[in-house]
Parts: sequence; C-alpha cells; structure tokens
Amino acid sequence: MEKIFKLKENGTTVRTEIVAGLTTFMTMAYIIALNPNLLTNFDVGSALWNGVFMATCIASAIAMFCMAFLANKPFALAPGMGLNSFFAVVVANIAGLTGMTYVASFQAALVIILIEGVVFIVLSVLNVREKIVDAIPLGVRLGIAPAISLMLMNIGLGSNAGIMGGKVLGEVVDGQLVEETITYTSQPFYAMRDFFGALTPNVIRDNMAAWNADYNALVLTVVTMFLGLFVMVILSKHGVRAAVLLGMLAASVVYWVGSFAFLQINPFASLADASFLPPVKDMVDTTLFKFNFAGLADVGMFTVVTLVITFCMIDMFDTIGTLVGTASQVGMVDENGGMPKMREALLSDAVGTVAGACTGTSTVTTFIESTAGVEAGGRTGLTALTCGVLFLACMFIAPVAAVIPAAATSSALIYVGVLMFKGLSKIDFNDIDQVLPAALMVIGMPISGSIGHAIGIGMIAYTVLKVFTGRAKEVSVLTYVISALFLVKFFLIV
Repeated sequence: MEKIFKLKENGTTVRTEIVAGLTTFMTMAYIIALNPNLLTNFDVGSALWNGVFMATCIASAIAMFCMAFLANKPFALAPGMGLNSFFAVVVANIAGLTGMTYVASFQAALVIILIEGVVFIVLSVLNVREKIVDAIPLGVRLGIAPAISLMLMNIGLGSNAGIMGGKVLGEVVDGQLVEETITYTSQPFYAMRDFFGALTPNVIRDNMAAWNADYNALVLTVVTMFLGLFVMVILSKHGVRAAVLLGMLAASVVYWVGSFAFLQINPFASLADASFLPPVKDMVDTTLFKFNFAGLADVGMFTVVTLVITFCMIDMFDTIGTLVGTASQVGMVDENGGMPKMREALLSDAVGTVAGACTGTSTVTTFIESTAGVEAGGRTGLTALTCGVLFLACMFIAPVAAVIPAAATSSALIYVGVLMFKGLSKIDFNDIDQVLPAALMVIGMPISGSIGHAIGIGMIAYTVLKVFTGRAKEVSVLTYVISALFLVKFFLIV
C-alpha cells in the first residue's frame, strides 16, 4: 500500500484512507438506486432497470480504480446528477422523433456517451480540456451548476414525486360498457403542482378520486419527501457525513410504515421471490455493448454533434470544478492553483464515461461528495479504491435498492439541488456579462427540461451582448462556434 499510494508522503494511513473511502461511499450511495430510476423512468424491476443498476456499479468502480492507480487521488466518480436527467430527456426525445422503443432509443443514446468518452480521452491525453474550459464565458460556466440545481429541484418536487391514476373509457350501449371499445388513459398527480397547488384538499381529493388515484398515497409521498429533505439538512448541519444516505433511509422507513398503516400495501412484496444474484443477464440483454448506431443515425448528424458538445461541456465544467475546488480545500494544489496529476484525474473521468457507455449508463463524472472523504482524512487513491470496491459489492443488493420509494430519492434530488444552487454566490451580480447568461440559464433549464438548450441560450446571450456593445474581440472563437451551432439548432433545423 505504501509503495502504490505513497501514504507517508501524503500524511495518511491505511485505516484513515479506508474510513475516508467508506465515508465518501455513504454520502453518494444514493446514486446506485437513483440513477437507474431516472434513466428508466422508474421502471423498477425491468430488464433495463437492472442493466442500468449493474452499469452504475461497474462503471463507477472502474472510474474509481483508474483514479486510484493513475492519479492517486481520493476522488470518487459515478454517473453524474443532472447529466443523467439530461440523458433521460435525450432518450425520450429520440423515441419521439424516431418512433423507436425506449430501450432502442436508450441504446442509441449510449452511442453519444461513447463518443463523448472517446473525445475526452483524446482531449485528456493531449491536455487540452483545461484550455477549452478557459475559452468558455465565465457567466455561462458559473450559471451551469445553479441552473442544473433548479432542474433537479423541479424534478424532485414535481415529476419524481407523482401518483398515477387512470380512467376506463368506452362506448355505452343499453346502459352497458362495450368491452371491445375500452381504452385506458392515465394521468399523473404531482406533489408540488396538485397537492400544494390545489385550492383546498377536497379539490384535489375529488379530482384524484375521479381518476382512481389514491389521495392518501399523494399525502404520504409529500410527507416522505419533505421529511427526508429536513433530515438531510439537519444531519448535514450537525456534521454527519452520511446525511444524504441517512435521510433517504429515514424517508424510506416513513414511506414503508405509511404504506402498511394507511395504504394497506406491502412495500416489500417484491422481495418474496427476488434473487440477490447480480442481474448480469439483464445487463447483457439490454445495455452491455448494446450500441444502436443505426437508430442514432435517424436522429440527424447535426443533432448528434450538438448533443456530444453539450455533454462534453457539462461534464468538463462539473469535473474540473469539483477536482480543483475539493483539492483547494485541503491544500492539494500548487502555488499557481493547479492540481498535480490533473491530466490523470481527467483521464480517469474519461475512461469511466467510456466504461459507462459500454455497460449501459450516462456520463461518469467526479462527485462533489468526494469532499466528505477528503474531510475525513482521505488524501490518496486508496480512498477511491475503497469506495470503488464498495460500489462493486452493491451489485448483490438490486432487489433491496428497488424497494426504495421514489419520494425518498426526491429528497436527495432536492437536497443536491439546494447544494448546487449555492453556485449563484460565485456570480458577480454587478457584471451584466455574467448575470444575463446565468439568469437565462437558471430559468430556462427547469422550464425547458433541457440542460443543453439552456446552455445554448446562455452562450447566445453572452455573444450577442458582447458583439452589440462593441466588445466582439472579447469573445473566443470557440464561443462563436458554439453559439452559431445553437442558433442553427433552434431556428434552422426542421
């Protein structure tokens, strides 16, 4: 261990590093269940859900092993929040444009992640990723995190915390419903829109009853969601490392008890005949090297290029910001503010993304939760290695992860969104060049549901502002190119 990770040189021990790795794992383990939920539209227990679950564990572990042995840094990686939501939106859009099934569209979108990962490997080896980041306008860079935060909170408070209801419609003949014409239509009821937006509880109760939806289930969802959020915040303020994980656990317990007591539903019924063997076959059948190149071709070359650029931009800002920010807190930077072995750390991120594409998940990136492990004393790759081993062990608990209620993951989405929202403090509100693109992105991302489109709006706004105020020379060539691509995307693509 000493020879590989240089523990004495970094002022740490094996015990400290293992504890730090466990700490990091506890703060980010929520992604193991949340990622397949988001990428499959909560199709829990399906072959695709199981495949993404396996891919999340494997790709994260591979990325962390690379971080451990290539960069010797204590940073953990997994499919990035925000990026996975964007990936799910892309999959849905591909399905809508081409008419393919969700699984086929998912396999087509994996090609985009593969291309992104390969591009990042090349850029990391050539050491140009930092230069690309420097060329992007500051206001856009600073606005991405808070914009994604509102998108996450919108998902957590909205579509992630919903109850489905449905009506049976058909033609009535002589007072009887003709079965041959029966159709079933569904309608979701969302916590923020329907529960908090109703004039009175009776209004939404009666509306839900008309659609055969359970009002008590919505109430339980709302209580679970906010209880989990408050537990996370309170534990975090008391310095508890595993605030997110413990908050999700508390929320889950409340939901499980409520299901038994008020809904007369056994939330653990699926465990009766569940297998705790890793669902390898499901991953092989649905996601492992299942690249749908033909399906992606139907989307259009320009759209594919735009999506690749978007994923690259978001991942670059997320990864570099996390690496430098976390390293700066504990003095792991040089006199110029640079981090030693930055290229190797970025390469680990790129390899993880390729591994994610090959196994079946969205972009793998460095997690801000790595800060918890660093604060616990983690200074070397042994911390990342420990966390990676724990991720692999989680492949054997898929049935347990599947019983985690959506309301509990909503708590995590909202909490992570709140943490990311703090990025607004970095914006100079006296500088309109920063405020305009950031503000448009912050409002545009949750409303449009598209991270990429919101970034495009921010890039265009920045470029137009500079050009028409006589400062066109301050805009980089890359910014002009990206702005032009988004203009074509918005106005000229049929």
